[in-house]
Amino acid sequence: MGNLKLTSVTKSFGALTVLHDIDLTIDNGKFVVFVGPSGCGKSTLLRIIAGLEDISAGGIEIGGRDVVQLSPAERKIAMVFQSYALYPHMSVRKNLAFGLENLKFKRSEIDTRIAEAARMLAIEPYLERKPRQLSGGQRQRVAIGRAIVRNPDIFLFDEPLSNLDAALRVQTRAEITRLHRQLRTTMIYVTHDQVEAMTMADEIVVLNGGRIEQVGTPLELFDNPRNLFVAGFLGSPRMNMLKGKVTAVGEAAAVIDVGYGVPLKARIDPAAAKVGQAVLVGIRPAHFAIGDSEGLPFVVQYHESLGTETYVYGTLEGRDEQIIVHQAGHFAPERGALLRIMPLPGRVHVFDPDSGLALPRTIEQRSAAHEHA
Repeated sequence: MGNLKLTSVTKSFGALTVLHDIDLTIDNGKFVVFVGPSGCGKSTLLRIIAGLEDISAGGIEIGGRDVVQLSPAERKIAMVFQSYALYPHMSVRKNLAFGLENLKFKRSEIDTRIAEAARMLAIEPYLERKPRQLSGGQRQRVAIGRAIVRNPDIFLFDEPLSNLDAALRVQTRAEITRLHRQLRTTMIYVTHDQVEAMTMADEIVVLNGGRIEQVGTPLELFDNPRNLFVAGFLGSPRMNMLKGKVTAVGEAAAVIDVGYGVPLKARIDPAAAKVGQAVLVGIRPAHFAIGDSEGLPFVVQYHESLGTETYVYGTLEGRDEQIIVHQAGHFAPERGALLRIMPLPGRVHVFDPDSGLALPRTIEQRSAAHEHA
């Protein structure tokens, strides 16, 4: 079984600690994405799970077995690297067979596994070719096939799409997702690309500075980020942030003043806010409505039209912080135009500027966010 449990995992290189007390449980069959900026520890954590790096403290269990002292070969995992790591002098068939031959599998079993993997990945026509005769996408499929034939309990992917062009990344992303649906094997996937994380994962683990910031489904993290880092990292373009002050707290909502005589309502736990409290208000670009007369005064700097959608960049009147507003379809406001923008109901996030933590939202607010998703 491919369930994984990490308990207080810590990794240090000399005096430098790169992973701090990591606790994480991954259920069998899940597709889990580790995401975070460069240097956050996500690849190191993957290598620790694979057995390629030792831990400084903590425990690792795979399928209920303590694997801390086990070699990579004994852990029943298979890893797909960014660089493909194919043997250039071997055919595709030989690349797929090599690991199984070293493990002394019978030839009939090797042939069966290669045939099944080749069919799954649509690489049957390329089995007798050398890696240099393949495209980047085909080489990546061979690398994945080499993992499949091992029939592991857990697949580990270390930024497997970063060498591919944009169009091929989208295609291969879909192929890996389809493969997971077929195999229903646990997959752990490392990326710095939040779009890959949002589109592929059953669950996302957001890492920063060697610590887990939040774990949840893509929509849970998008709709209810627990802190400013998660709010800013997930979602493209980034979440807009406005400085504000709580002016009233009620059972149904708190009222927040961000200036311009336009009060914003946010459904947050009344016990978590007090009148006069300084806060940061977060609003995603897609969660603004543009009106004619009411709302925050938004001065247009420029816009990006993508055909089916438009991003408008600007500032609130008299301020310097950039604000991004999303509109469906084609929208072409003039540079310098003054628009009125208002957050959609139920789409205001509130953060403590000192701790960076989100103020707890009411159950009704969390439910409304999921209904609007």
